[in-house]
Amino acid sequence: MSLPATAHGIDLSLLTDAVGKAGEAILEIYKTDFDVEIKGDDSPLTAADKAGNQVLLDFIAAHYSEIPIISEENKTVEYAERKEWSKFWLIDPLDGTKEFIKKNGEFTVNIALIENGAPILGVVYQPTENTYFIGIPGEGSWKISADGTVSQLETHPHYSTKDSIKVVASRSHLSDDVVAFVDELKAQGKEVDFLSAGSSLKFCLVAEGLADVYPRLGPTMEWDTGAAHAVALGAGRNVFVARTEEPLSYNKENLLNPFFIVE
Repeated sequence: MSLPATAHGIDLSLLTDAVGKAGEAILEIYKTDFDVEIKGDDSPLTAADKAGNQVLLDFIAAHYSEIPIISEENKTVEYAERKEWSKFWLIDPLDGTKEFIKKNGEFTVNIALIENGAPILGVVYQPTENTYFIGIPGEGSWKISADGTVSQLETHPHYSTKDSIKVVASRSHLSDDVVAFVDELKAQGKEVDFLSAGSSLKFCLVAEGLADVYPRLGPTMEWDTGAAHAVALGAGRNVFVARTEEPLSYNKENLLNPFFIVE
């Protein structure tokens, strides 16, 4: 299956072009000695976050202005208003700002289309690699490499069927919950290896089959996950709340995600 031209009324060529331009704006700042601000929640902010956000806002205003927006870099819309939204854009213009500041290349531009609490379209773009991941749950997920090659991401066996399991986690900063998750696998006689990546690339490792499971047993916000969630679902993966096994959902009153598993 080749990449569709449209999905849910969205022109994918226009969308990926806008995401690419956001990435270009971010890379221009990445090459400089940029300043870092600290936001009220103690998270870092750079001019690149703002520049990427503006490119995406301009794209939506020009082509899909009827669809409202939740973005990390916009003022949060009150729940009383947004709870009435059946469909909206969910944006993180620079996911992995800490990776951006470290200049390790592991940051992404994320944009998702959410409908009735679930991602129905998502694009994750890694500017330093000029690589796109596009997910349309129910239809498929694709990777567009820097040379323009389009490859569809395939479903892979569930990690529970394997003797050797690749877990996406930080080798040096494992939370107690992740340690318990890994210890349980080892108790089942499984061999566990670790992979690490910044930002939403962790989802993409699982979607590509380069990793088997991503236990995110720490805080994230909805804009951190929406686009990559769509990529994982389109690739036949599951994303669910760790304690209840309910699907991870969006446009909650509190935009903080519960702990979740990507498998």
